[in-house]
Amino acid sequence: MPNRFVVEADGGSRGNPGPAGYGAVVLDAATGETLAEAAEYIGTATNNVAEYRGLIAGLQAALAIDPDAEIQVRMDSKLVVEQMSGRWKIKHPDMKPLAAEAKRVFPAGRVAYRWIPREKNKHADRLANEAMDLGKQGKRWEPSQSSADLAAVPAPVEEPLAEPKAAPVGWAAPADLGTPTTFVLLRHGETALTPQKRFSGSGGSDPELSPAGRRQADAVAAALAARGTIQAVVSSPLRRCRETAEAVAARLGVEVRVDEGLREADFGAWEGLTFAEVRERYPDDLDAWLGSTKAAPTGGGESFAAVARRVALSRDKLLARYAGRTVLLVTHVTPIKTLVRLALGAPPEALFRMELSAASLSAVAYYADGNASLRLLNDTSHLR
Repeated sequence: MPNRFVVEADGGSRGNPGPAGYGAVVLDAATGETLAEAAEYIGTATNNVAEYRGLIAGLQAALAIDPDAEIQVRMDSKLVVEQMSGRWKIKHPDMKPLAAEAKRVFPAGRVAYRWIPREKNKHADRLANEAMDLGKQGKRWEPSQSSADLAAVPAPVEEPLAEPKAAPVGWAAPADLGTPTTFVLLRHGETALTPQKRFSGSGGSDPELSPAGRRQADAVAAALAARGTIQAVVSSPLRRCRETAEAVAARLGVEVRVDEGLREADFGAWEGLTFAEVRERYPDDLDAWLGSTKAAPTGGGESFAAVARRVALSRDKLLARYAGRTVLLVTHVTPIKTLVRLALGAPPEALFRMELSAASLSAVAYYADGNASLRLLNDTSHLR
């Protein structure tokens, strides 16, 4: 698995244009540990130029640590986030070369962008202000001059990449946020293991759809074609999902795109076993797994916390790719529950409190300000 970093960046100008500076910090996505800081006084500039300079510095700092890393950028500048995500056009001549430079640091698809409120970008904001203060004195910012050492950074949350945002208030998002990106979440049709309630993850036999599962795939394909809202189809790489996705895509006349991040959890030595069989053979490991999302199944399985990190990364990449569109994601129980949990800002134990039937539909809408709204959960009306 590649390293995953969070880059938080900010920039400011005292006068706009006026004396300006930027700050950026690179964090380990899994632990929240601060890996690098960058800040600089850049003379007279606008807020937007300083923000872009902060973004570039943060990406370059991440590149110096690991050029193969996957990055989530978090900024409180909606302008930069929307422009770099491709949702807003870049019109200002000062912004175009800066945006182009930022895009060149990492290959396309390895960086996702997310807006955060200003109060959650305090680290980068502090660095930017330190650089501006030192610039007024004719001094250059250095890491040793940072007003708070790295040990003073707040303790990380369990899943930094998956940090939820508050849901929009009321029945709909404000009109100025534009058309949301909607993920319609389809659990694959049944396999031979599904009715037996056996663990079937990404480390098992990769079963095909059963005859019942193929009928379910045809039924959901007909229902989605009748609605006429799906604009793209993305699937887990596992066979049961690809077969379900292909049934829908054939009806819609679109191609299926595969995303590795949408695969099911790896259940290790539990693959192919029932819950009762796991309870009998691995009682202590099962209790630990049920008690913490950081616990992994026996034999090198994947914890729910690890699944959440990769699912959140895929979510952000797909949001950037399909901004403002309605996309069908054909995936599994754990990724769907994870996307729903994160949209609601629910605690990890919510994973054990949702029911998802085979070939069921759920839906989450994502807005330009980073908020999400759950629209549908476990709909099986098309199967009746």
